[in-house]
Amino acid sequence: MTTARSTTAVNVLVAVSVGHLLNDLIQSLLPAVYPLLKDEFRLDFWHIGLITLTNQLTASLLQPVVGHYTDRRPMPYSLAIGMTSTLLGLLLLSSAPQFAWIVPAAALVGIGSAVFHPESSRVARMASGGRHGFAQSLFQTGGNAGSSLGPLLAAFVVAPHGRHYIAWFALVALAAIALLWRVGVWYAHAGIRRAASAVHHDEHHGLPDRDVRKGVAILLALVFSKYVYLASLTSYFTFFLIHKFHISVQSAQLHLFGFLAGVAAGTFAGGPIGDRVGRKVVIWASILGVLPFTLILPYANLFWTSVLSVVIGLVLASAFSAILVYGQELMPGRVGLVSGLFFGFAFGVAGIAAAALGRLADVTSIETVYRLCAFLPALGILTAWLPDARAGRR
Repeated sequence: MTTARSTTAVNVLVAVSVGHLLNDLIQSLLPAVYPLLKDEFRLDFWHIGLITLTNQLTASLLQPVVGHYTDRRPMPYSLAIGMTSTLLGLLLLSSAPQFAWIVPAAALVGIGSAVFHPESSRVARMASGGRHGFAQSLFQTGGNAGSSLGPLLAAFVVAPHGRHYIAWFALVALAAIALLWRVGVWYAHAGIRRAASAVHHDEHHGLPDRDVRKGVAILLALVFSKYVYLASLTSYFTFFLIHKFHISVQSAQLHLFGFLAGVAAGTFAGGPIGDRVGRKVVIWASILGVLPFTLILPYANLFWTSVLSVVIGLVLASAFSAILVYGQELMPGRVGLVSGLFFGFAFGVAGIAAAALGRLADVTSIETVYRLCAFLPALGILTAWLPDARAGRR
């Protein structure tokens, strides 16, 4: 007999993925308009760093708190509420009369992200019907698409007309609020029942707390290796290509797009593959398996650098869905806390890594950054010590 838990609510998964697309599209507008803010308010780079720090810390540190709270007290309409915070930040960003108002605008956008990610990840798991990897991959692919569209829209809509045109994206936020409100209706009526059924089935895996803590620590170390390396490419790959091969900015951007396309494809593929062959296999292949390619990339010619970047993006990006679901299996009934912890940690690590790698490039060279970062996937060897929650349950 088909139960509520065994069926995949594809319409809900698509809705929450589209919501992720709209959320991350808006989130990516903030760094995309940094040049406009710098010129208009005559900012130094430390002002830009303060905006980034405020946004990243708010988004990173609040996510586990939100997830832990909603694990205990479900809030079906929190997704729409979080998007409302993002909307307010967007409007303040577009109309701020001085720099002092930009920082709270960045904080409001960060709060929206902090509420959205753990709760939307929870909804994706509720709607998965047991296909947890597929659900998380579909959800995260929406976010990747939004992050890539945001800078393009900023370039074509905001840059030619000025900062005040950011307000037009309030229409995107309003559409997202309406969509997420409908998701909240489903959450309140069907999602909570699904979540209760899942906890009833999964609450005992037989592992001691010591093994659970060790497993979570290993997974966070793997997230560290993945996101620091990805930060090196998303932030500095164009500079590396221009410096080493003397190509144009436009050509470098095309190479970056190839890498980001590989990331998007890998994000979508990793979850369903993990559902079929096991998440530990995906983590092994994704983190440690990419090591030969990262070691070769700093020394390759332009053609092979382009090919390797796509392969690296494809393989490395497949890990996060598997890591997140693995963490949820280690801590059943704590979906919000696990999602908030891993998303928040990933965001924070990426932000800190971008700043630290930029400083390293200033002190040494951009090539040095990639020679050192090439060894990060070696941390994938830690996968050997991951406890198996499913084996413990059996």
